[in-house]
Amino acid sequence: MQFIDQARIAVRAGRGGDGIVAFRREKYVPAGGPSGGDGGRGGDVLLQADANLQTLLDFKYKRLFAAIDGVRGGPNRCTGASGAHLVIKVPCGTEVRDARTGILLGDLTEAGQELLVAAGGRGGLGNAHYLSNRNRAPEKCTEGRDGEEWTLHLELKLLAEVGIIGLPNAGKSTLIAVLSAARPKIADYPFTTLVPNLGVVRRPSGDGTVFADIPGLIAGAAQGAGLGHDFLRHIERTRLLVHLVDASTEDPLADLGVVEAELAAYGHGLGDRPRLVVLTKSELLDDASLQAVQSRVASHCSSNGLEQPLTISAVAARGLDTLLAAVWRQLGIDQSS
Repeated sequence: MQFIDQARIAVRAGRGGDGIVAFRREKYVPAGGPSGGDGGRGGDVLLQADANLQTLLDFKYKRLFAAIDGVRGGPNRCTGASGAHLVIKVPCGTEVRDARTGILLGDLTEAGQELLVAAGGRGGLGNAHYLSNRNRAPEKCTEGRDGEEWTLHLELKLLAEVGIIGLPNAGKSTLIAVLSAARPKIADYPFTTLVPNLGVVRRPSGDGTVFADIPGLIAGAAQGAGLGHDFLRHIERTRLLVHLVDASTEDPLADLGVVEAELAAYGHGLGDRPRLVVLTKSELLDDASLQAVQSRVASHCSSNGLEQPLTISAVAARGLDTLLAAVWRQLGIDQSS
């Protein structure tokens, strides 16, 4: 399945039905008078969050959505039927903006939440509305009004409590595969992960916490370089970031600085988001080399107000319990269960 996290669609609400001119002409009603009914209201267009959807893929193939028009009025003061509302399903976490102005219209974060994006047109009035002492046989009616039309920009931001970030090949996919049932693509070359992966990690209480593996960031990602810029939006909603740093590279401290700089450059509060620095692939280093890397990174963390780094090996399953304990502590989750 393709992962589509942005889409542009056009929505058009239904037009109101026209009112009509009609008169009662019954055998035993000599002064029946005007009886033209009103037109029905046009249908609204609504967006509804659906927990079963994960991407905006459906909007790649269909971009125009129109609700049903109202029905014109009938004789004997019969009001025309209103047009049915059109409900469009979107994934939870979808932001809706006006495509022309960029104004945020709504943020659908909970299943079942609805947002009215185009109101249906009002039905026209029949001639029965214009009856008066001066005009006993009005021949006037009004047309229904057009429904609203808008072009919308939809942007999906994943709902995950923990975001796993780092340079390409830092071990993000391996970690989420070990901690959860997620099965991302894993290989020994950069940019293996091209879309965010979600995994549910079991808490001590037995329920789950959603972790998101965000594709690798590179220098300049906040300005659009590489893949990271397309997916930085997906960590805007996270409560905690887990920053993985490959301890086996030539300069892990420089790698750490690259991603930290991109978080600050992107804005949206990511630079101040609580995060854990985690040294990965410790199985590739001897004890002396690993201690040297730990010391340098720990000094950097102390100078920048970050917690002391953790060291893990996802492949060898070392340090994972300590990492999860730190995650639960940061999220305020009770670990006594």
